[in-house]
Amino acid sequence: MSVYHPFMSNQTTRRDVLKKGGLAAASLGVLGFPEWALPALAQGETVVPFTDLPATPINLTPTVDRRIIDISKIAGPITPRDAFFTTQHYGHPEVDPVAWRLKIDGLVDRPLSISLDELKKMGNEEITFGFECSGNRRPLQGLSSNGRWTGVRLRDVLEKAGLKADAREIVFFGADKGPEEVEFRGTVHKVEQHFGRSLPREKALTNEPMLAYAMNGEPLTKHQGFPVRLLVPGWYGVANLKWLTEIHAQTDPFVGKWQARWYRTLRGEMINGELKWTENSITHMRPKSFVARVTKAGNAHRVFGVILNDGTPIKAIEVKVDNGPWQAAQIDSATREKFGWKFFSYTWNGATPGEHTVVSRVTQADGLVQPTVEELANKKTFLEDNSQHERKVNIT
Repeated sequence: MSVYHPFMSNQTTRRDVLKKGGLAAASLGVLGFPEWALPALAQGETVVPFTDLPATPINLTPTVDRRIIDISKIAGPITPRDAFFTTQHYGHPEVDPVAWRLKIDGLVDRPLSISLDELKKMGNEEITFGFECSGNRRPLQGLSSNGRWTGVRLRDVLEKAGLKADAREIVFFGADKGPEEVEFRGTVHKVEQHFGRSLPREKALTNEPMLAYAMNGEPLTKHQGFPVRLLVPGWYGVANLKWLTEIHAQTDPFVGKWQARWYRTLRGEMINGELKWTENSITHMRPKSFVARVTKAGNAHRVFGVILNDGTPIKAIEVKVDNGPWQAAQIDSATREKFGWKFFSYTWNGATPGEHTVVSRVTQADGLVQPTVEELANKKTFLEDNSQHERKVNIT
C-alpha cells in the first residue's frame, strides 16, 4: 500500500500532489488523517530556500547502507516504507522467512524456537513510532522517520518462555554480523560478532517494547529488518535492532561493542561543585525539534518543523525569529500520538526583506527544555545532539 510520499519538488503545489495520489482520498480514509491537517504545500504556497546549506550540495541518493530523507519535502505523518531512513553497520543479511526462527534462551524456564507464522499468531498490536538515529544532526536532520508498526509485545514472548527471576538483562541479536577487533590490555582479538543490544528487565517487561513484523500495513522491508525487528518506542534508532534472530536472558550487563563501546555519550557535568566526566549508553531520545522548511503564501510565511522525543508529553513548542521573543507554535492535530513524531507550524507575519534566522525549541511537561549549542558544550561525542538548530532564509 502506498501512503504519503515525503518527497516533492519545490515547484510542487497542493493540487499536483493530489493529482499524483500522494494525498488521495483512499489513503486518507485508511489512515484517518483529514486533508487539512497535513503539511503539504497549500495552493499558491512556495518554498523559501535555506541559505545555510553547504556550498557543495549534499548527495541524498540512497547507498547500500544508508538512506537519508529530505526533511524540507516531508508531506505527511507516515513515512513510506521505501523512503524510511536507514543506517546499519554489517549490511543487509539475506533472511529466509520460511526457515527463520526466533530463539529465546538463557535464563528462561522454556527455551523457545518460534516461526514467523507462530509469532504473528501471538498478537497484532499496532503503534505509531517515529525515531531518529542517535547520530542525526545538522545540517540535514534526515536520519529520522515515522511509521505505523504491527507486532507482538516483547513482554508476551518473554512470559511465554518463562523468564526466570534472576534474568536481569535481556539481550537481542540480529542476523547481521561482521569481523571485529576487540582490544584487551594491549592484545587485539579478531572475532566475528553479531549486532547486539540489550534492555534491562524492567524496561523489557513494560507494554512498550515490540517485536514488529509489519510497517504501514505491509511486511517489513529488507532495509527495515525483515522479517522481524525489535522496537523500543521512545528510544534512539540503534536500540531498535533489525533482523532479530535471538533473545538471550542473562544476569550480567551486556557489554557488546554497539552498546558499551560505540554508542555512548561522554559528557562533563558539574557534580557537587566539581566537573566530572560521565559516559552513558545511548537509550531514550532527548527532546528535540527542528525547522524543516519555511514557505510563503501572499505576505505571510509559515515555519514548519518536527518534534522528536521519548513520548513525554509536550508542554510547549516555540519559534524565534532573529533576536526576537519566543513565540508559541501549534502542534498538528494529526500528529499527537505518544511515540510518533509531531509536526508544528508557526505563522510568521511581517517578514522584512533580507536574511533572517529562524529557530525552534521544545519544552516537555517534565520541565526539560531543548538546549542551545552552548549548553551542550561539555558533550564531547556527536551522538544525542538535540541542540536548537538555527536556520537561515533570505526574504525577498
